[in-house]
Amino acid sequence: MVFELRTYTAADGKLADLQARFRNHTTKLFEKHGITNIGYWVPQDAPASANTLAYIIAFPDRDEAKTRWAAFLADPEWQRVRAESEVNGKLVAKIESVFMGPTDFSPLK
Repeated sequence: MVFELRTYTAADGKLADLQARFRNHTTKLFEKHGITNIGYWVPQDAPASANTLAYIIAFPDRDEAKTRWAAFLADPEWQRVRAESEVNGKLVAKIESVFMGPTDFSPLK
């Protein structure tokens, strides 16, 4: 299994809207496309607590990650949800992505 750590920096004042999009739509669409939701977090300390959402998702391997991301991004429902949620401006200013594999001593293998 491969894990992807994604960190989103929300546009000014848009963190609550970004969280709502994930809560109401994105996580379900991930599941639809075989993307495993592991967990979602927000920092507890300022300034990141005002604009940062971090999450981990999982895939069987890197090839499947590429395939499943492509299917998710092409999904008409995702495109509609994204457009509707961004009618008053983009929600995300920056995205960072890191793919990770578990170590031999990790409880997640």
